[in-house]
Amino acid sequence: MHDLPPGIRSARAGWAHTGTRRPPFAHEPGPGQESVWDYPRPPIVAPDSREVLIKTGDQTVALSERAVRVLETASAPTFYVPPEDVDEALLIPMSGHSFCEWKGPAQYFELAHAPERGAPVAWIYPEPFPEFETLAGWYAFYPDRIACFVAGERVLPQAGGFYGGWITRDVVGPFKGDPGTSGW
Repeated sequence: MHDLPPGIRSARAGWAHTGTRRPPFAHEPGPGQESVWDYPRPPIVAPDSREVLIKTGDQTVALSERAVRVLETASAPTFYVPPEDVDEALLIPMSGHSFCEWKGPAQYFELAHAPERGAPVAWIYPEPFPEFETLAGWYAFYPDRIACFVAGERVLPQAGGFYGGWITRDVVGPFKGDPGTSGW
């Protein structure tokens, strides 16, 4: 693992919404629901024992009851699955990387047998920042590019294309990535 790169501490300090106070435009959660505006910033990793299923056609890419959710103010939860619960033979690494101010550099994966190559369906943080070292090597999946389910419910993708949050009936927004949210 490594230290934080220069500028990360100041970038992290610039966030206006930190989960300590729900803004007036946030939706009120109903019974059994969570508001993403109550999630903290910096984000936290929370265990989730519900069944998580990732499928492509009739092939199971991942099946787990040991997933974790990353909860961050304004974002739909992102589910991460341990590599032992992923059929890694169905995924191949892609070139290119991105960088998260909280977790560090990400590596992307596409489906090994996709009809069209070049669209990532999953990512990992091979060497995350110390606060998120428990996520090292765990897979997250884009629900707009591959079928994702939580406890049998088909997940809706977080808007914005870049985000990998999973929207289910038990979370309310509005969510970062929706139109007009670029300032969040």
